Amino acid sequence: MWQTGYAMLVDRRKRGLAVLMVLVILTLAGGAAEAAWPVAEVKGDVWKLVTLQSYNSRLVILSTTLLGATSGLIGVFLLLRKRSLMGDALSHATYPGIGLAFLLMTSLGGEGKWLPGLLLGASVSGVLGVVIVSAIRRTTPLKDDAAMGIVLGVFFGAGAAIMKMVSNLPGADAAGLDGFVYGTAASLIFSDFLLILVVAGVVCGAAILLLKEFTLVCFDEAFATSQGWPALRLDLTMLALVTAVTVVGLQAVGLVLIIAFLIIPAAAARFWTHKLHVMLLLSVMIGGFSGWVGSGLSSLLLDFPTGAVIVLVAAAIFLISMVFGFARGILPRAVRHALLRRKVGRQHLLRAIYELLERHQLDAAEPVSNLAIDFESLAVHRSWSPAELQSLLRTARGEDHLEDEVPGRVRLSESGFGEASRVTRNHRLWELYLIRYADIAPSHVDRDADLVEHVLDADIVRQLELELKGRPVRMFVPPSPHLIDQSAG
Repeated sequence: MWQTGYAMLVDRRKRGLAVLMVLVILTLAGGAAEAAWPVAEVKGDVWKLVTLQSYNSRLVILSTTLLGATSGLIGVFLLLRKRSLMGDALSHATYPGIGLAFLLMTSLGGEGKWLPGLLLGASVSGVLGVVIVSAIRRTTPLKDDAAMGIVLGVFFGAGAAIMKMVSNLPGADAAGLDGFVYGTAASLIFSDFLLILVVAGVVCGAAILLLKEFTLVCFDEAFATSQGWPALRLDLTMLALVTAVTVVGLQAVGLVLIIAFLIIPAAAARFWTHKLHVMLLLSVMIGGFSGWVGSGLSSLLLDFPTGAVIVLVAAAIFLISMVFGFARGILPRAVRHALLRRKVGRQHLLRAIYELLERHQLDAAEPVSNLAIDFESLAVHRSWSPAELQSLLRTARGEDHLEDEVPGRVRLSESGFGEASRVTRNHRLWELYLIRYADIAPSHVDRDADLVEHVLDADIVRQLELELKGRPVRMFVPPSPHLIDQSAG
């Protein structure tokens, strides 16, 4: 009855806006729709949906939003704990518990499809699966992935067998139990909303109270154990919270898709920040937004399951985050890499010019800053090809580090000379530090310093100066191997 009432919200006469929304989601998610989609015709219903005027849509949207926000919160700890597959194993491990609970309630003369009883059976079965995974991991040489794979396959196979037996049971009405596989959000009622609200409050409260402990276990379990923290109990508490979210999410998105609800928001948030509290907040927002928009879109599409649409919305957000995320996105990382390569090339060019100027200083009658270096010497100094050298020179001219030179020669500008001397000084400071404290051979120190000097900021340079200040210099920085190679040639 609820599903029929929910479908009645759709008016089949206006198609335009719903078609546009569907195409946007499918395009962002990488899907292509060539067939004719059964799309609801909407006009005033869109506004009713946004403002939650319909009782049934209000229950569905608020329930999935709460579930998405809670899944996003606890999913962060699963992701950082490197146990994303645990949620998958847990969700599949609930399947036989649903069938066994139905059989038990039916044999006792009760209503076999009583929802609290089915969820209790799913919880017991899911907890048993988690315990077996932990036991396999701790008592055998098998790793986490193997243990979770075993439990996932065995429990889901057992669930399929039990469900087949239930469907063949004489006099038992098992219709609708398969809805726990893919979810039936449209059939949610007020008691289901209250259950999701209570579980969301308990899970969020526990996660906030145990934030420090969960963080410690996620990043360094061995350190937490050595400091006296009950790492095993904290781990089991975390998995208990995951179990609670998984069980209450069965009816909304199903056991197959609940793993996506647990992991995708956290994975998407990871691309935007390196800070845990920001990642938690973003994951909650992404999960809640996915539940809100996905359940809203599913009400505008005929015969589209709510869980599937929610996951597609979350996947679209994940793709956007993967490309544009500030912290780990593909595009920002490519830009940072290009800027770093530009900086490294510029510093190598300026240091090469400065080292060549030092070599000519004794023979020059004019100030060294007025000397010009020919292109051939520069190319030989660092083994640059003509194309590489011209690219570096264009970059240096664009940054006002070079003056207009005579053909075939280059001269540092005033700002370029200052930058070249700073870069060379930092390089030699780092070389001296490596020789004294890292026991690097002087013949290899230039290469090792080359790998680090480009990320030295002013604070690190001051620390190097303080570390080396007032101590006798018993060993000197060796001359640049580039100069030695050039003079030998």
